[in-house]
Amino acid sequence: MAIELRNAVTEDQARCIELLSELKSATGSRPALPVAGPFQQLVTKERGEIVLAVEDAVVLGMAAVSYNLAMRYGGEYCQLEELVVTPAARGKNIGGLLVQRIVDNARARGCAEMGLYLLETTEHNRPFYAKYGFKVIGTEMRQDLSQG
Repeated sequence: MAIELRNAVTEDQARCIELLSELKSATGSRPALPVAGPFQQLVTKERGEIVLAVEDAVVLGMAAVSYNLAMRYGGEYCQLEELVVTPAARGKNIGGLLVQRIVDNARARGCAEMGLYLLETTEHNRPFYAKYGFKVIGTEMRQDLSQG
């Protein structure tokens, strides 16, 4: 059966949270915060979007992006926030299909650029993203604001 790519809807929230949990387990990321509010903003495309890969009515993968404003771009740029494919579905090019779709969507929206960041636990994915035109441009720094 063919892989269908579609935007997430409200009814997909539970499955998207499951996929996010799988991603967090695989990457060693910190535990998920409440996601209902951000999920709804992404579903409505207010601040981004979630694209799902579905086969036989089963969600096998998701890509979530945020659309952010920056003066240096004179408008929006796109950031890949999460990309996850279930272990059983790997090898079907689902990740590639999702990445290409979100790049196409960001371009159609008028975004000037699209970015992503890799964790130490996901550095091995660098060649995968390079196939889709992503280049290393520097080092990202973060500060955890959830702790006092």
